[in-house]
Amino acid sequence: MLKQAEFLGRRLRRARSFPIAIRPTKADIAVAREIARNTAPAPEYAARALTWGADEKVLLVLATAGWIVSRGCSEPLRRAGNHALLVTAATSLLPHVMKSFFDQTRPDRRTVIGHIHGVSFSGKRDDAFPSGHAMHMGALASAAGTLPAGPRRAIRAFAIGLSLTRVVVLAHWASDVVVGFALGAALERLLRLWTVYPIAAASSKENEHADT
Repeated sequence: MLKQAEFLGRRLRRARSFPIAIRPTKADIAVAREIARNTAPAPEYAARALTWGADEKVLLVLATAGWIVSRGCSEPLRRAGNHALLVTAATSLLPHVMKSFFDQTRPDRRTVIGHIHGVSFSGKRDDAFPSGHAMHMGALASAAGTLPAGPRRAIRAFAIGLSLTRVVVLAHWASDVVVGFALGAALERLLRLWTVYPIAAASSKENEHADT
């Protein structure tokens, strides 16, 4: 009995230990293998260039610049600036926190033929899950829901396209991108409760108070 209790105790300690190893799905592996076999230096170079559009450093600079500019604008635009900066900061921090709890080897560390075809190494070896780039793009796609149909569709297509570049360069498995995108969208919606975004809702409330 004592040995069994000790064995169960060790199992429980291992179950609670961090980081937790995550394995890619069969679909993840199939997608990564297909890319590794059929890619080439030119598309890999283009995808690596495009993926900078979702980099946290670039987005933090843009969000900070937008926040500064919005200080001299109307109250709804100041709220939008606050929202953009807060969401960008949160979606920059959350992936780093999650990566400290989860380990997943990037697909570019598990291919040889991919490197022959132009795939390069991305980030830290075991930081595949989740995709921080996709998290930023999920937040952007969610925030675009308050815009008219034309700009909304364009921004969401842009966000999905940039997220997919992370799969093309084999920096992330496809599931990492899907989970990151969904988490970013959820986080953006949650932070609306604090920042009083969107602009349209804030403007309509102000108009109602003015009429009263």
